[in-house]
Amino acid sequence: MTTTFPDVTISTDRLVLRPLEVDDVSALVEMMNDEHVIAWSGAPHPYTRAHGHRWAIRESHAERTEGRGIVLAVTEFLTHRLVGFVRLTNTDWRTLTTEVGYVTAPWARGEGYAGEAVLAVAQWLFHDRGFERLELRTAADNTASQQVAQKIGCISEGVLRNACIVRAQTSAGGWIETRSDLIVWGLVPEDLDDVDGHDGHSGHGDQYAFGQRADASGYPVGADWS
Repeated sequence: MTTTFPDVTISTDRLVLRPLEVDDVSALVEMMNDEHVIAWSGAPHPYTRAHGHRWAIRESHAERTEGRGIVLAVTEFLTHRLVGFVRLTNTDWRTLTTEVGYVTAPWARGEGYAGEAVLAVAQWLFHDRGFERLELRTAADNTASQQVAQKIGCISEGVLRNACIVRAQTSAGGWIETRSDLIVWGLVPEDLDDVDGHDGHSGHGDQYAFGQRADASGYPVGADWS
């Protein structure tokens, strides 16, 4: 049985999804220090260049080679600019299920890139890799991430109460951690029947879409990568 994803590049009309590279580090650091990313992810804060270099060069690639999932940089087809990334993690190779998370850079919000990228990954998973389920988890107040889930055809399956930690900004400009419920979303192959062939360019819902569980690396898993 295959237990790793291939080293893949996925293209849409507007985007190219490919492995992270050292040239992505500067944009990655800027993106991860955005206030909406800080609020909804478990990524380190402040997010330093050392964090970005380690993630881009070593940790993101280990996700794939160790069989946990895959991390794909999301770049514009025409400009090659980094506009976010999509991460699959908690992959179960026996049941052919995995979780998705996504981050959209502040300079690329409002373009529908998150929905377009995640839909492309879902189509690749189901059509090319034979997977049977894709799961997202969004913090209860993260409406932007929930809009992405709905746009690509996910079904809301329930609430995990008090299941994750998010950050809130204080009046002094600092950040405090607080607990949140998680909404669980599921996508199975037949759910794509109504969205296959749709370009996903709604222009809404990807402002800071994060999937909402953090793993040992400090990065959110599931639907907390906006």
